[in-house]
Amino acid sequence: MQSFSSDGVRIAFIDVAAEGEDRGEPIILIHGFASNHAVNWVNTLWVKTLARAGRRVIALDNRGHGQSEKLYDPAAYDSFIMAEDARRLLDHLDIPRADVMGYSMGARISSHLALAHPDRVRSLLMGGLGIHLVEGVGLPMGIADAMEVASADELTDPLQRMFRLFAEQTGSDLKALAACIRGSRQTLTRAEIERITVPTLISVGTKDEIAGSPHKLAALMPDAQALDIPGRDHNLAVGDKAHRAGVLQFLDERA
Repeated sequence: MQSFSSDGVRIAFIDVAAEGEDRGEPIILIHGFASNHAVNWVNTLWVKTLARAGRRVIALDNRGHGQSEKLYDPAAYDSFIMAEDARRLLDHLDIPRADVMGYSMGARISSHLALAHPDRVRSLLMGGLGIHLVEGVGLPMGIADAMEVASADELTDPLQRMFRLFAEQTGSDLKALAACIRGSRQTLTRAEIERITVPTLISVGTKDEIAGSPHKLAALMPDAQALDIPGRDHNLAVGDKAHRAGVLQFLDERA
């Protein structure tokens, strides 16, 4: 992996060249909470799929995650601050404009990037996050508490236990994750959502009980469409074949 300094914070990333002819349409991938670029995008075949489609693929480890620097102040994880990490990575790689794809927390970060820097975003692809971008904040605050108990065996809430075990599986810094979940809970107002005018795809599993409706969110945006991922919950939707097919079709058809 490579790394760069984002306003003093070390951010790790991969930069994968397009296979065959490069379409000149790079895409940056922003992973979800407690994950990393490999778990979210490499293992699910997203990087390979997009590169084979002729796209340069950049995927970062968000601050506090993977091989990026770990921070323990919740204020360091504001969604706009994390969006600036992605924007600075584009600057670092001298990429003026890219498609931006995020999943779950990564979708929240991506939406903040599109709002703050619309000139840098060719299109916005949000997975695992629907109307809860506006109404509610997605993952409950109890997830932070789950990161701080001595053992997952102490947890009885299924969602808390699931995320704690996932964080352990990915070898995450639990203290950094607790700070992240406490600091990255920003919503957008309806007025802010209306200002995101780039072509947008909102993809959510039909069994996802965390994201909220993609159709309700799409209805608030000037140029957005929803994609239902049949039979998938929040964890399984990201790598689903229907998800990949829908994204490739959207990228081929968007203006």
